[in-house]
Amino acid sequence: MTLPRPRVAVLGGGPGGYEAALVAAQLGADVTIIDADGLGGACVLTDCVPSKTLIESSTTMTSLGRAASLGLELANGRNPVVGVDAPALNARIKALAMAQSHDIAEHVSGEGVRIIVARGRLAGPHAIEADGTVVSADVVLVATGATPRALTDGVPDGERILTCRQLYDLGELPPELVVVGSGVTGAEFASAYQALGSQVTLVSSRERVLPHEDKDAALVIEDVFRRRGMNVLGRSRAQAVHRKGDGVLVTLADGREVTGSHCLLTVGMAPSTTGIGLADAGVNVDGRGFIEVDRVSRTSIPGVYAAGDCTGVLMLASVAAMQGRIAMWHALGEAVQPIRLTHVASTIFTDPEIASVGVSQAAVDRGEVPARVVKLPLSTNPRAKMGGIRDGFVKIFARPGTGLVLGGVVVGPRASELILPLSIAIEQNLSVDQIAHTFSVYPSLSGSVTEAARTVMEFAPDTII
Repeated sequence: MTLPRPRVAVLGGGPGGYEAALVAAQLGADVTIIDADGLGGACVLTDCVPSKTLIESSTTMTSLGRAASLGLELANGRNPVVGVDAPALNARIKALAMAQSHDIAEHVSGEGVRIIVARGRLAGPHAIEADGTVVSADVVLVATGATPRALTDGVPDGERILTCRQLYDLGELPPELVVVGSGVTGAEFASAYQALGSQVTLVSSRERVLPHEDKDAALVIEDVFRRRGMNVLGRSRAQAVHRKGDGVLVTLADGREVTGSHCLLTVGMAPSTTGIGLADAGVNVDGRGFIEVDRVSRTSIPGVYAAGDCTGVLMLASVAAMQGRIAMWHALGEAVQPIRLTHVASTIFTDPEIASVGVSQAAVDRGEVPARVVKLPLSTNPRAKMGGIRDGFVKIFARPGTGLVLGGVVVGPRASELILPLSIAIEQNLSVDQIAHTFSVYPSLSGSVTEAARTVMEFAPDTII
């Protein structure tokens, strides 16, 4: 007798949703995704993929700015004019995002997943209603994402007052861009637009940019920002943003005013959980509206799981995808390990980039984690010298006695790639001795990782430098 295939319905097609659908299909389930905007979700269509495409162009602009120091002479001598074709830049960004969404849809469909293009909502704990069609399921996954927040007195209009999802419709490069918020999103866009040629003012309510990141790393980035001509306003909370003629007026809490041609609001994200039937299905949300889940993505209702930004659990595409996979492994009876957030590597795509994994410097400083700490500047790395790279470092945290790698921070070009060996070390319980005895290419930036590991070995187990 053949058992019926388990039915899985997924509400939302972002990384949490489509990765869950792929796992469920591979495990033999009958899977349906309900999504109105396109597979890949906001991550692919409006957020991560577009912003990193923009940043790739801005990083190239920065590299061109180093040409003279590398012995290269562009046309027009030492004062080359390298312009930005904003419509072409934005068209490329949107085209790449659409192409990536198409590729995901082709992959998901090719695995036998049914895709319903519609707005959906829970119709009880075991069904999703989509434009009059009810999809019944044994397992439901909610992956509806989040949307940018706005100021109470500063509503985006898509023309001068913008969220990060509205930048790519502009017909020009903002001449004077005021970025409100100095967290990850604000810092990334401030870095990119300053490199592309905008005069950027970054309004930070905290003492420094990137207040929740490694302090050493954040100070490097803020120093780079200021050297490149960015106006960084620390301890300056934006209270209101209004149109003023052909520009914007940003009013700060202390009464000061900042003007610009455009204003980008990067003041956090709100979960997209209203109006999707959570209360009717009995699914609990917290005081901020995020769906409450455990470490295997279960909600308060049996058979209903949630993944991604709508849960508020580390708003990263990699985390959303892992939450979705774990949900399906658990729901469909596979052996599964609960998500381990301490093993998540993350990157801030400023220029230079900041990548980190594992324990933080703040935790070490508070005495929560005993660790040996070594920080090596990239300026001593031969490959960095060849590329004219002066800013950045590699930092490793190791357990005293055993030398097990507990965490790391890399600041530099392609730090998002350089963090991988430290991520592997944490996941596989490797020691600094094992990293130190691993061959690295000479010359290479990754050589600083092995050098930092060797440096940790040189100090007594209780030494922190």
